[in-house]
Amino acid sequence: MKLEGKAKMLRIHFGQDDKWHDKSLYEAIVLKCRELDIAGATVFRGIEGYGASSLIHKRHFLHSSDYPIMVSVIDTEEKIRALIPALDEMVNEGLIAMSNVEVIRYVHQEGTRSVG
Repeated sequence: MKLEGKAKMLRIHFGQDDKWHDKSLYEAIVLKCRELDIAGATVFRGIEGYGASSLIHKRHFLHSSDYPIMVSVIDTEEKIRALIPALDEMVNEGLIAMSNVEVIRYVHQEGTRSVG
């Protein structure tokens, strides 16, 4: 598979403690992306942040906290739009933002997909 030129990037923001069917939400989103054969998804854990609740999420000395998580997903507009209905069900609280990107180079060799 080769992806170059105009594409879409979806960024999904939520808390590390968020779950979907007894799984971490970020893990469930990545698995859904793979199921839909989306070019790529990456999970980022933030150091500090806040969202609609205005509650600041960060590391506390005595206890862990609900770190901010962002999942970044890039593929064609068609594939990204196919993911959105699943995200509507999965993300109870958070932000989903889509932007235009230009893919400079993405090459995936058939048959090299890892098992996970």
